[in-house]
Amino acid sequence: MTLPAPAPPPWQRWDLHPSVIIGLALLGGLYVSWGGLHAPRRRVASFAGALAVLGLALNGPLHNLSDSYLFSAHMAQHLLLTLVFPPLLLYGTPAAVVRPLLRPPWVLRLAHWATRPLVAGALFSVPITLWHFPQFYQAALEYHPLHIVQHLVFIATAVIMWWPILSPVPELPRASYLTQLLYLFVLGLPMSLAGALITLADGVLYPFYSTAPRVWGLMPMADQQLGGLLMWVVGTIYLWMTATVVWFRWSAREEAGDVERAVPLEAYE
Repeated sequence: MTLPAPAPPPWQRWDLHPSVIIGLALLGGLYVSWGGLHAPRRRVASFAGALAVLGLALNGPLHNLSDSYLFSAHMAQHLLLTLVFPPLLLYGTPAAVVRPLLRPPWVLRLAHWATRPLVAGALFSVPITLWHFPQFYQAALEYHPLHIVQHLVFIATAVIMWWPILSPVPELPRASYLTQLLYLFVLGLPMSLAGALITLADGVLYPFYSTAPRVWGLMPMADQQLGGLLMWVVGTIYLWMTATVVWFRWSAREEAGDVERAVPLEAYE
């Protein structure tokens, strides 16, 4: 007699969350209705990639692991939401999709202020640092509506943070290449500090995960250290690798005889 195969662990389920699906549908609908599909193929592919990253981060195994089992999975999820999704979204969104949002003068004024490098960096770095204080992080894990707010704050401020690097509209211009380099370097510092403090902590900072079922034999302290390293090393390296790309673009322009520090208009096309 053949015994039935054991059921897979709960975290392996591909749960689809209605709020996420509705959000993805709204983003995709706006993109199509405002002419996004007329953009070059590479930009349409980037936008599709952004939706895929958002869907994978907030549904299925990664979401289940981060919500109920592993701090390190939660950190990986946050890196996808803040460092992968926003640049794909901005690069994939043509100006024709963004301009209708900027028509009200007050929106354009607010956007001009919020996307200045100093402001954009602070709007991202301050909340993401505060949310990792144990009392705030624990509260978000225990109260699901607050957890949703946390993710919305991360996503919104991360899109603003990436704007000086990848703005899709010249009305809200990208920072000069030199400013982009300095900006990306400085952005890595708060992430490095927070990640280092989590990695080097003497005890478990987030009790929610210390009582969670163990996955892959990863004990609470090892899980916390792995999550801290993801933020400290992977997050920082990702930003500094982006700075390297900016450097090469700037160098290519100088070699071509263009000594202007501003990003050319064709970069927005």
